[in-house]
Amino acid sequence: MGLIPQAFIDDLISRVDIIDVIDSRVPLKKAGREYKACCPFHSEKTPSFTVSPTKQFYHCFGCGAHGTVVTFLMEYEHLSFVEAVEELASRIGVPIPRETTQGPAPAHDNSRELYDILTRADRFFREQLRRHPQASTAVDYLKGRGLSGQIAAEYGVGFAPPGWHSLGEALHDARPSLLVQAGLVIEREEDGKRYDRFRERVMFPIRDRRGRVIGFGGRVLGDGTPKYLNSPETPVFHKGRELYGLFEARQALRQLPRLLVVEGYMDVVSLAQFGIRYAVATLGTSVTPDHLQAMFRATSEVVFCFDGDRAGRDAAWRGLEQALPLAGSEREVRFMFLPEGEDPDTLVRRIGPEAFEERIARAQPLAEFLVDQLSTRADLSRMDGPAMLVELARPLLSKLPAGAYRKALLEHLASRTRMALSELLPLLGFAPAEPHRGTGQPFRGTRRGSPAENRQAQSPVRLAIGQLLQQPELSARAGDPSRFADIPLAGAQLLSELLELLQANPHLNTGALLEHWRTRPEGKHLAKLAVPVRPLDEQKAKEHEESLVQEFDDTLARIEGFRREMRLDELKRKPLREMTSEEKLEFQQLVTSQKT
Repeated sequence: MGLIPQAFIDDLISRVDIIDVIDSRVPLKKAGREYKACCPFHSEKTPSFTVSPTKQFYHCFGCGAHGTVVTFLMEYEHLSFVEAVEELASRIGVPIPRETTQGPAPAHDNSRELYDILTRADRFFREQLRRHPQASTAVDYLKGRGLSGQIAAEYGVGFAPPGWHSLGEALHDARPSLLVQAGLVIEREEDGKRYDRFRERVMFPIRDRRGRVIGFGGRVLGDGTPKYLNSPETPVFHKGRELYGLFEARQALRQLPRLLVVEGYMDVVSLAQFGIRYAVATLGTSVTPDHLQAMFRATSEVVFCFDGDRAGRDAAWRGLEQALPLAGSEREVRFMFLPEGEDPDTLVRRIGPEAFEERIARAQPLAEFLVDQLSTRADLSRMDGPAMLVELARPLLSKLPAGAYRKALLEHLASRTRMALSELLPLLGFAPAEPHRGTGQPFRGTRRGSPAENRQAQSPVRLAIGQLLQQPELSARAGDPSRFADIPLAGAQLLSELLELLQANPHLNTGALLEHWRTRPEGKHLAKLAVPVRPLDEQKAKEHEESLVQEFDDTLARIEGFRREMRLDELKRKPLREMTSEEKLEFQQLVTSQKT
């Protein structure tokens, strides 16, 4: 299959309304020329997510998420680039053309076939739970755990029957290699014989954010091992990215108050049976940064639920280490430890959902857990105890982003070590707070200049590129782009290329422009330069656009002045007798323009 032509993508973005696409997933409200909403990529109470219909571009002033309508679908729906383009094309009812490619054919992407075969396997397992003669063992197990038919149906619980080839025979028309690639069938290396991976197990389908089945978890019936068996890594299933129960939690609750991270599938489903619909489970792995990013896109509070034994606290510590770089004033991480011999399933059945949620409410904040755990390794009753605690904390606290949350944690650590914050900060490698001139108030960070000062300090080439991305029609004012191509300034070639593209395609908006650089290294930098200023009212927005015209002219004049200076220096170094008549004339003109 060939590449999607760039011209088609340009046309697609000009025809698809980014407002309609995002509003169908995240309700938007008109705010001047733009639209606003609470950001779908992080939890917030005050809307800071803005969408520009003219630029076909979105940006969150809270978390920094930004991009085109294609980027939005890729991030929000977890689609590949091609899937996002297919989604937009189907929205307006146009087929996607393909360019013929020279050389080796691209690797075949069979993701759609894998999703189809996994969906068929899911239907098979559910059907077996209802109809198979030996399904009574699975039904009895589920009833014994107090599971209702409604919850079992919502989570798609099924049954893998005994036998080595039950699924393979049911899906006999599927390519055997596809069943192996989907992780449903195992092929022995020694003789190539195949057999079902899941046999005589209660089956839990694992769904991605869009609700597609991407893998399975199977709980053994009886005394077999392993107790839980997961699908292997496949092209559509990556254990370090997916969370069991996240799709179901988002379906059940419009606004997630928090996410409770538990150990197994049955814990998630049992808690749902008692009305606690916000539990998720990692898939046989420790929590990863991708897991945490996914959770914080859905809610602002994550509570880890672990056994209270040594193994549970070690697992909690690993979770803490992953959570530190993402912690902040708008993101809360807490730790809940279970009584000995209990798991979430047994505890909620013993004490009831209200008492269970009270325990969640009392879960230990990250700062307290961190200092408590380090304190077990540094005896604070000894003279050197506080210093040892500070040394243990140093590498961990360096992972925390600057802000109010880090300050609160540092104050907690200062209290536990009985140090003043001003004493503690240098020991941890942080600059001490300095009083702000004239106010006596602590001031942290580098002073920011005015917008005009900041613009003056930037490279003129970077400024010009940013101005073009903000207002692509400015390209008509630039004259011949080739005059910038050879200037020895970073980004000059890119500026020339941008101008050529825009002058040849004056209809391109910001979103379409960025798509031209999606696969190039400069793409991420361009997307950052496209980020708008804070939302302005109608009058100020108009004034900003008008001022941008003059600023762009001034910026190009600065670049042109630099180009003339460089050319003049080059000619000065050349002996007069070696100059051509054209170069002599050029030299005179440059000297004259410099004097004026």
